Amino acid sequence: MFDRNVIKVVQDAVLEGPLPAKVVAQEIGKPYSTLLRELNPFDENAKLGVETLIKIMKVTRSVEPLRFMAEELGFTLVPAPSRITEVPSRPRREAGLFSAAQAERPTAA
Repeated sequence: MFDRNVIKVVQDAVLEGPLPAKVVAQEIGKPYSTLLRELNPFDENAKLGVETLIKIMKVTRSVEPLRFMAEELGFTLVPAPSRITEVPSRPRREAGLFSAAQAERPTAA
């Protein structure tokens, strides 16, 4: 059975999202064929850049790739209360990634 990885999660966001994949490609400024190649989890020679990933999440309005990455690293993704219905336009410290390890970390005196 195929294990899910971050590329598969992004592929699902694009191919199963509210917009056709060709529209997503146009909105992020990539040729359609290049986007599909970068989203192919079996193509080890094509790489999806983090800036492209952010553009994809904004266009598809899906934070599933971010949620997947957070969970893989032992974190929980929590939307900031003031932006629950919005996709963040840029990273914010208050985005809400928390872990038990962070909560237990001693603070500098």
